[in-house]
Amino acid sequence: MLSSKLQRRLPPLHALRAFEAAARHLSFKEAARELAVSPTAISHHVRLLESTLGVKLFERRPRQIELTAEGKDLYPVLRSGFDSFAQAVVRLKSRRVRTIVTLSATVAFTARWLVPRAPLFHRDNSRMDLKLHASDDPIDLSSGVADAAIRYGRGEYPRLKSEKLFEDSFAPVCSPRLRVREVTDLTKHTLIHFEWRRPHRDNPTWSRWLQEAGCARLSAKADLILTDESQAIQAAVAGHGVALLSSILIGDELARGDLVRPLEPTLPGFNYSLVYPPESEHSEPIAVLRAWINKGLTQETERNFRPASRV
Repeated sequence: MLSSKLQRRLPPLHALRAFEAAARHLSFKEAARELAVSPTAISHHVRLLESTLGVKLFERRPRQIELTAEGKDLYPVLRSGFDSFAQAVVRLKSRRVRTIVTLSATVAFTARWLVPRAPLFHRDNSRMDLKLHASDDPIDLSSGVADAAIRYGRGEYPRLKSEKLFEDSFAPVCSPRLRVREVTDLTKHTLIHFEWRRPHRDNPTWSRWLQEAGCARLSAKADLILTDESQAIQAAVAGHGVALLSSILIGDELARGDLVRPLEPTLPGFNYSLVYPPESEHSEPIAVLRAWINKGLTQETERNFRPASRV
């Protein structure tokens, strides 16, 4: 093996290429046709190679050529080398510059809705990479941090194009092991709360639900207050109490039977919307994200969710 510090001293590449083609075809004419040059040029390159090496590579006869012993030694090495070059070029040409599509959403929605559907994105977009930017703080989409975002709110997003995905709803859910059947059963269990990052009088809370259910004075066994909605979901699945949770975020748990919705009424939540800069409306990233989310919405419909509208 040559040391990496040693300089390769090789004959001209065009001469090696001409010899390999001529040796493979045993014809200067066919080699010239393959390399798009004249037979005279092939003959010239071969003679240059023979002169450089100081050996004769072909026996030239009136209507044919034959490899000499030295030519037979050189040909397989060059054939293997050029085959390797060709294969490497094919592999490189078959590659495409991969596009990264970035979507921002809240931490809970990213973990509970987007991540489980990431395989669906990659199945339909093998040449693209999906980057999920999880943040409970809205990002500036004009900064280029993300191509688009899924926002949760009333649908008012100045200077952004907005497409309503679905409406959220909240209802009491718990592990079936708790055997909650009636509103009065809540007095036997802990009520699980999570803190809304932006306090609003319309936020679906236990106090609002109890008032809607006509039992505002009901006193639960205890309260468990968590700072994150995903934590509240985990606590409910573990059987630690009854939680008032988003139907959108607990689809998997409801489908598997890990959680049940034993009580009415249901409180309306806010809307999930796909938002992006207006100039990106017809761009490829937005089209890809729109198609992916549409498929996710179809799955929700099949699992008895009711999206307000399709993207």
